[in-house]
Amino acid sequence: MAPTFDISLESLRVRSVADPNAAGNVASSATAPASSTFFLETFGCQMNDHDSEKVAGVLLSRGYQQVESPDSASLILYNTCSIREKAAQKVFSRLGEYRTTQKAGQVIGVLGCLAQQEGEEIFARAPWVSLVCGSASYRKLPELITQLEAGNQRVTGLETDTDETFETEITRRDNPWRAYLTIIEGCDKSCSYCVVPYTRGPERSRASASILREVRQLADLGYSDVQLLGQTVNSYADPSVSKLRFSELLLAVAQVPGIRRVRFTTSHPRDFTADIVAAIESERRVCNHVHLPVQSGSTRVLGAMRRTYSRAEYLEKVAMIRGANRPISVTTDIIVGFPGETEQEFEETLGLLDEVRYDGVFAFKYSPRPNTLSLSMAETVSEEEKGRRLSRLQERQRQIQAERNAAHLGESFELMVTNKSRRENQWSGHTSCNRVLNFTSQAHDLLGTYVQVRVTSVGPSSLVGEHIV
Repeated sequence: MAPTFDISLESLRVRSVADPNAAGNVASSATAPASSTFFLETFGCQMNDHDSEKVAGVLLSRGYQQVESPDSASLILYNTCSIREKAAQKVFSRLGEYRTTQKAGQVIGVLGCLAQQEGEEIFARAPWVSLVCGSASYRKLPELITQLEAGNQRVTGLETDTDETFETEITRRDNPWRAYLTIIEGCDKSCSYCVVPYTRGPERSRASASILREVRQLADLGYSDVQLLGQTVNSYADPSVSKLRFSELLLAVAQVPGIRRVRFTTSHPRDFTADIVAAIESERRVCNHVHLPVQSGSTRVLGAMRRTYSRAEYLEKVAMIRGANRPISVTTDIIVGFPGETEQEFEETLGLLDEVRYDGVFAFKYSPRPNTLSLSMAETVSEEEKGRRLSRLQERQRQIQAERNAAHLGESFELMVTNKSRRENQWSGHTSCNRVLNFTSQAHDLLGTYVQVRVTSVGPSSLVGEHIV
């Protein structure tokens, strides 16, 4: 369970601007049975982390208490990921532990992408599970919990044909300084390897007024760093009459009093446009970091992946970012061993690393997923070869990062301090360009503050510095 912070329930109340009678807001006045407790474990991405914050808020508003161990919980929930097979296996391993250890009256539920993917099959594989709710149906969560509290043994929420977003009356925040906000849910891109359109449904955006109202409330609570989330965050399409473009929304959020940093992830290259770069250039509070997944350096493989751009078109986007009058950090995602990927095509991906020189890369071996087009493609790359390619790519990127980090030796950055080490006088924080910088300081009570730090040493994956007082 992620660490929580001692903030009163009333101060966590972040009201939705949606219709108060909408499904996502009903039953908020319902109360749980006496002494009801819940345990919630989250797997996967930042959107899952934020979904869990909202799920916890729903439960807290009903009188549940959150506990740190499933042993002491009356309701056990797993918010799941299915983007890769390993993540799915981990969840079923957790569920298997209750085959003989489930306590009388203990209710177990599976939420998120794996729930949507497997549906009622989860009941067959783990009959002790009582709730299966996909992420596209979270707005129905209050009524599903009401059914559980009434004693129902099989409760499901597996819709994907929705145009609503998941908004709650209360969001329990896991961090007292940095806050997530989902601005768009689902995906319409239909990449051949990806389960997201199936597990999270079609793209649907929150109204800009709803987003800005929540940002203002967060600022009033002392939050200064907000991160806008979406599977394809820059595909945001304001459904209200304001019709704000994504770049205009970034600027509007940055102008809220009290907000010092605005982050966003994940961007899709197809919808990454010059006005987004212009927003980063013109407003220092919009962070100078873009996560722009490429997935492969081969145009043929990109076509097989249905990524909707070529290598050359992707590089045009990178050139647009690199040409900004403000340095912008670029990170990416890469899949190795996609069906049909040849050694030469893998070499093209390595060549892309050399050409772009990313500040960070998240690389994975291809994993076939249910309900995807690539599932019907013949696997031509062995697991052993996938592992070899992944190791080569990671080593190449390690060298690039070492060189890029070395260029920052002696530079100073403003950090938001987010962690205190157990070691005396050791702290860490994030720069605007999303680098983590570990530093020493004799000061006290730095968490949540902004400080200037000079880089004194570097490594392939780290920057180390000292507090400039």
